[in-house]
Amino acid sequence: MRLCVFCGSRAGARAEFAHVAQELGAELAARHIGLVYGGASVGVMGALADAVLAEQGEAIGVIPHGVFDREVAHTGLTELHVVQSMHARKAMMNELSDAFLALPGGLGTFDELFEALTWRQIGIHEKPIGVLDVGGYFADLFRMVERARKDGFLDEAPLAVTGDSIDHALRVLLPNAHHPRAASAK
Repeated sequence: MRLCVFCGSRAGARAEFAHVAQELGAELAARHIGLVYGGASVGVMGALADAVLAEQGEAIGVIPHGVFDREVAHTGLTELHVVQSMHARKAMMNELSDAFLALPGGLGTFDELFEALTWRQIGIHEKPIGVLDVGGYFADLFRMVERARKDGFLDEAPLAVTGDSIDHALRVLLPNAHHPRAASAK
């Protein structure tokens, strides 16, 4: 199983953004869940991929040719795909993944998240989509989406999971994945 994570190529203003990305990366490796992400070696993206790789997990990057240098492509990944455009990036990330999760990031993260949501709404995929709301980062986004639902532009809340718990997000998004805590509790 693989989880596509949308997140920033910048570190952001708060250390907790990278810290949560590192925690998520370690959990993905521990649960044998492969990472699919934007392919950068810097920012929240780099922290996430490095954490997966440090625990011998699978990390697959997909980066557009035009941002290969600007986002400082991660050359130590399990696989790195260099594609021609942002659209090709999103299409390949969708193809390689079983679910999507957004961490804090900027316009690229929002673009990727909303395209995954749109594709689900129009039936291109039926994969679960979640948001890890680190420090309330996505609170205004949640209000905007809820407003669109209340005003009749959405039939249902489009996110499978929101919140700040990595364990909860992984259990909801990938219920058939290996969950070491559950196995040790039996």
